[in-house]
Amino acid sequence: MTAETDSPPPATASRPTTLRVGAAITALQGAALVVWGGYDMVAALTGETMNRGLTEFGGLVILLLGLLPLLAARALLRARAWGRSPAVLTNSICLPVAYYMWQSGGATAAAGVAVGLLGVVGIGALLNPTATAVLYPPREV
Repeated sequence: MTAETDSPPPATASRPTTLRVGAAITALQGAALVVWGGYDMVAALTGETMNRGLTEFGGLVILLLGLLPLLAARALLRARAWGRSPAVLTNSICLPVAYYMWQSGGATAAAGVAVGLLGVVGIGALLNPTATAVLYPPREV
């Protein structure tokens, strides 16, 4: 066992707000992916699509992709350093998604603004020096 798995999770007070905000945004994104993947799979089973097998497979892939941000958010709440990389990646992917949503116009553009803001705030929160200090404490020599 490593020292990281042996130590208990830090108290809530020792986790900065930026880390909790980044974890919450990442969990929200992961939950959205899981719901979207589940919807695609149910839509395929109810016959609302033309290519049932492809839609089921696509839904399964999206559902599985949603599990990584959920696990990363859990790791961030436990102050595990490995959770930051997949969380920042998930938040980074929001930016091109937001751009293409903005290009669609209408209500989709408004949703694109929200997705883009969540991505930027998530990246900023996770790369904040206070969050970095908790995830990567200075090592004693």
